[in-house]
Amino acid sequence: MASLKELRNRIASVKATQKITRAKQMVAAAKLRRAQEAAEAARPYAERMNAVLKSLAATFAGRSDAPRLLAGTGADATHLIVVATADRGLCGAFNSSIARAAREHILRLEGDGKTVKILCVGKKGYDILRRTMARQIVDNISLRDVRRMSFADADAIGEKVRAMFADGEFDVCTLFFARFRSVISQVPTALQLVPAEIEAKEAEPVAGAIYEYEPDEETILSELLPRNVSVQIFSALLENAAGEQGASMTAMDNATRNAGEMIDDLTIVYNRSRQAQITKELIEIISGAEAL
Repeated sequence: MASLKELRNRIASVKATQKITRAKQMVAAAKLRRAQEAAEAARPYAERMNAVLKSLAATFAGRSDAPRLLAGTGADATHLIVVATADRGLCGAFNSSIARAAREHILRLEGDGKTVKILCVGKKGYDILRRTMARQIVDNISLRDVRRMSFADADAIGEKVRAMFADGEFDVCTLFFARFRSVISQVPTALQLVPAEIEAKEAEPVAGAIYEYEPDEETILSELLPRNVSVQIFSALLENAAGEQGASMTAMDNATRNAGEMIDDLTIVYNRSRQAQITKELIEIISGAEAL
């Protein structure tokens, strides 16, 4: 059994840890609101761009001169998997759930004989995947020093993806991230970036409506398709930022409560041990007095 001094040190250590987890929970709660508002504000833009691209893409259905970002290379041999996670921990299973979904997808592709390349965005995903898939990782982009996510940060990642595609380094690109639903729910999501996976989430245009585009559809697509890659990455990073804070808030709340329960248990053990020690000393004193 541990001594009284060891129990006191253990209780003091758990109390210090509880203060840290409570502070981390408060910080995450303060950051969550702004991150959630940013993620929700980005959704309508990304969805509307998706709807416009769907309308324009119908013009190039079955045509051989369709933009490569829309039609792809015509092959399916090499896949680029972009895994977006956080750069910091203390957020429960947030990072591991994204990495797990990506790993399962990669293993399925390799089982079908595909070549897989991994681009990690965020340190935690890189740390998880490099244990078993270090050879497939082509680069790791850290956003640790970014205090507030901006479109420029996402566009730099999008530019790298577009450059790799232009150089023929992959045929299909899929982005993995966590879509924010609530403080306790972040859903690992796979989104195909190249070729563009166009799926409008809003109602179809009114029957008989005719849209005219200026300039022509090809010119508009040449501008929108590259931008769409960056927009989808930006939206995913904002979803991740909100999800990370929500997961961190939940994990730190659980850790704080667990620390409280551990303090209560250790205090009970300490009091019992102290009572037993006092009783033993009293017995020794009484026994000695009777011996005299």
